[in-house]
Amino acid sequence: MSEIRSQHLAANGRDYRVANIREAVASVGGHFAKMPLSLRILAENILRTEAEPIAALSVVSQRAKDQDIPFRPARVVLQDLLGTPALVDLAGLRDAVAERGGDPRQVNPVTPTHLVVDHSLNVERWGNAKALAENEAIERERNAERFAFLDWCNKAFNNLSIVPSGNGILHQINLERLTTVVGTKEIDGELWAFPDTLVGTDSHTTMINAIGVLGWGVGGIEAEAAMLGKALMMRVPEIVGVRLEGAPPSGYVATDISLALTELLRKAGVIGSVLEFFGPGVSTLSLSDRGTLSNMAPEFGATAAMFAIDERTLHYLRLSGRGGEISVLTEAYAKQQGLWHDTLTEVEYDRVVTLDLSTVGRAIAGPKQPHQRILLGKKDPATSLPSGLDNGSVVIAAITSCTNTSNPRGVIAAALVARNALRRGLKRAPWVKTSFAPGSKVVADYLERAGLNKDLDQLGFNVVGYGCTTCNGMSGPLINEEIENEIRTRKLETVAATSGNRNFEGRVHPLAREVFIMSPPLIVAYALSGTYLIDPEKDPLGTDSEGKPVYLHELWPADDELARIEEASLSADLFDKAYENIPREAGLIASDLRAGVSDQYAWQADSTYIRKPPYWSEALTASVPEKDLQKMRALVMLSDNITTDHISPSGAILPDSDAGTYLKSHGIDVPEFNSYGTRRGNHEAAQRATFASPRLKNEMLADGREGPWAVVLPENQITSVFEAAQTYAARKQPLIVIAGKEYGSGSSRDWAAKGPRLLGVRVVVAESFERIHRTNLAGLGILPLQFETGVSRQTLGLTGRELFSVEGIDEQFVPGAKLTLVVEREDGEVERVTVTSRLDTFEDVRYFRRGGLLPQLLVERLEKAGKTVALEGTAK
Repeated sequence: MSEIRSQHLAANGRDYRVANIREAVASVGGHFAKMPLSLRILAENILRTEAEPIAALSVVSQRAKDQDIPFRPARVVLQDLLGTPALVDLAGLRDAVAERGGDPRQVNPVTPTHLVVDHSLNVERWGNAKALAENEAIERERNAERFAFLDWCNKAFNNLSIVPSGNGILHQINLERLTTVVGTKEIDGELWAFPDTLVGTDSHTTMINAIGVLGWGVGGIEAEAAMLGKALMMRVPEIVGVRLEGAPPSGYVATDISLALTELLRKAGVIGSVLEFFGPGVSTLSLSDRGTLSNMAPEFGATAAMFAIDERTLHYLRLSGRGGEISVLTEAYAKQQGLWHDTLTEVEYDRVVTLDLSTVGRAIAGPKQPHQRILLGKKDPATSLPSGLDNGSVVIAAITSCTNTSNPRGVIAAALVARNALRRGLKRAPWVKTSFAPGSKVVADYLERAGLNKDLDQLGFNVVGYGCTTCNGMSGPLINEEIENEIRTRKLETVAATSGNRNFEGRVHPLAREVFIMSPPLIVAYALSGTYLIDPEKDPLGTDSEGKPVYLHELWPADDELARIEEASLSADLFDKAYENIPREAGLIASDLRAGVSDQYAWQADSTYIRKPPYWSEALTASVPEKDLQKMRALVMLSDNITTDHISPSGAILPDSDAGTYLKSHGIDVPEFNSYGTRRGNHEAAQRATFASPRLKNEMLADGREGPWAVVLPENQITSVFEAAQTYAARKQPLIVIAGKEYGSGSSRDWAAKGPRLLGVRVVVAESFERIHRTNLAGLGILPLQFETGVSRQTLGLTGRELFSVEGIDEQFVPGAKLTLVVEREDGEVERVTVTSRLDTFEDVRYFRRGGLLPQLLVERLEKAGKTVALEGTAK
C-alpha cells in the first residue's frame, strides 16, 4: 500500500486513505474525465490491489481489448444451489491438499464471502395461512443433509457467513443489507475506503449495479478462485451507454421498462458488454426501479448494468437503515473519487443505445425467452375463450423473484388490483395455482402495515416462503392431481405466468409448456381470467356480481395512490427488523466454534446429496490436449439459444430419468427426490442431470423427439445421453458438442460445464457463446470453439455422425487462436474448417492445459506450501 499513490478523504469526522485514481490514470496517458464509471472502478481496483499495477492500469485507461487485466472483488456472494457445490469443491480441495502432504487449512476463503440459502424452498403448500410455515418445515426436513454440510462449512471456513433459509433472496438481501456501497478496511494501521465490488454465483448478481456497485455473475469454480484470493483475469469489456430519455408513463411498472430494454438490447447485441445508464430519464427512476432493470442484465446479454451514485442512492441507503456513517461516506467518496453521477458528463462510451421511457407500455414476454416481448393492447385476438381448463389455460400464477418483489411499486400495485377485483366480486380461476414468494421479509411487513396483505391472501396469493421458488423451477405440483392428469390425457398446452426473470423451456414446471414473464399486477389479472388468450388491455378479466364485464383499467390503481402507500409504509425500522440477525461482515463466527469441527469434512459414502468430488483424479487431470482431441464423437447436436437449463436443469426430477433411476436405486422415494439443483453437491446425481431437459432436441435424432436422448455411433443405437456417455467412456472415446448461436445463455450454473466434462466432453463448437458459460467451459478444461461468421452446422451439412479432431494447439497456443476443426464424414470425405478458440485470456489457456481451474488451484496450494508434487499428466 505504501507504493500506491493515495490521498486523504475526510468523512464522519475521520480521515480515510483512498487511491488517487485521477493522478494514476493521467500518469499512464489516460483521460479520467472520459472514462466510463465501470472502468474507473476497475482502474481503482487494480491500483489498490496489485503489487505492480502500472501495466494493467494502462490497459484499462487506454481501453485496450487484447490484454488481460486482473480484478480482485471485495466480496463474493453465493446462492445455495451453486454455492453448495462450490463449498463441496473447497472441502474436496482440502482433502486433495492433505493427501499430497499439505495443510488442508490452506484451503480457506481469503475474500469475505456470504452464502444465502434461497433456492431450495419448493411451493408444496399454497393458498392458505399455513403455507409459509409448512413449506419451510418441508424444506428443512428434505434438505437436512445439505444444511448439515453448510453448518460444517460455516464453522470450518474463515471469512464465510451463511444466511439460513427463510430470510429472502440473495440479490435482494445484497441490495437491501449487505452492501455499504463504499467499503473500508484497516491496512498497516491506516483506514482505507474503496468501492464495494463483488462477483456472485448467480447471473442476477447484477442487481447490485443499481446502487452503483460493480459486480456480476460467475460460475461456481470462478467464484472459488475469487474466494481463495486469486485475481479474476478478464479483458476490458465494451462499455455501452444506455441513454434514458423522457419519463415513464402513468401506470408504469418497472417490469415493463425492463422487458422493453431486454428486447431492445438483445437486438443491439450487448453480449459480454457492460452497460451504463445515463441521461435525463435516469433521475425519474427510484432505486427499486433501477434494481429491476439491473437485475435483468443477463437477459440483456450484458455482463453488468450500472447506475451511478446520486441522490436516489443516498435516499435508498437512509430508507433501508443505512443512513448515518454509511450514506455520509458514500456521498463523500463518490464525489471526490469521480463516482458521483455529475462527474460523468464527459464520458465517452464505445457506443450508445437510447430508450425513451415515455414510450414504454404494459407488456409480457414469452413463451420461451425474456426478450420475446408482447406489447399488451396489440396481442392477437382470441377466436374463443374456454370456460374451463383448456389450451392456453394459466395453471401457475406466481408473484416471485428478486426482479420484482424488490420493487414496492409493483407489489403494492398487485395488492391494489387484488383489492379492487375483490370489491367487484372477482375470484381466481379454479385451476390456477397462485403463490407469493417475496425476496425479503420487508415486503410482507410493508404490505401488512398498509393493510394490503389480506387482499392478496383472499385471492390465494398467500406468502409461501421467502425464496426464489417458481422462478427457479421450484413451483411444486399443480393445484391437484386431477388437473395434472387432465393436462396429460388431453395433451393440453397450458401456461405459467410468473413475475420472475427466466422463462426457458421446461424451467418452471414440466406441464407448463409456455411461460410468460410479467409484472406482479398482471400476474393477478391473469389469475383472475385463468387464460393466457385474453389481452388484458382490451378484454374483460371476468364479470362482476351483476354480470357486468370487469376490465383491467378499472382495477389499476392511480399513480398518486401507489406513491402515497409506498411512502407511508416503508421506513428504516422494517429493514432493521428484517435483518437484525444478518451481519454485513462475513466470517463472524467465534474462533472457538471454528476449532470445534474437523479440518476435513466427513464424507458419507451413501449420501445422495453431498459426495466427495472427483476433480483431482488422474482421469480428469491427466490431459495432453494436442493428443486427446482426436477422433471425437458428437454427444449431441443442438440448435440456437440452448440455455443452461437445457444443459443442466434445476427443477423437478422425473421418476424415469437417469437421475431418478439413480435416486430410486439408493432407496429414495419419488416425493423425496427434491430437485436437480439441490442434488448438485453429489456429482453422481448431477452428471445424470446433464442434457436432461425434457425440452431438449438433439438434432442427431431423425424423429425430432424431445428429451435427453442420444445416438451411440457407429451402432446407431438410441439411448439416454448419460448412458451414451458411459458407453463412450468405456471405449475411451472423447466427445464433442455441436451447437448454434448463444450457446449457454441463462443461469450461471457451473454444472452446465461440470456435467459435460464428467461425461467426457472435451470440446464445444458453436456459432456464439454467452459470457458466463464460455468462462465455465474454460474453467473445466473444455475447449470452446466458435465457427467463423456465416459458418454453422447447417452450412457444413453436419449430421453429428462425423468424427471430429482439433489441430493447431501447440506450445505457442494463445487466447483467441485460429484452429482447425477436422471433419471426417461417414463416406470418408475429410473437410478442414477454421474455428476460433474462445479461450479468451491467458488464464483460460493455463486452465485448459491444467485440465481446468480446480486442478490449477491444487497446484497453487501445493506450491505455496513449498511442495513439489505435480498432478499426474500435467506440466509444472
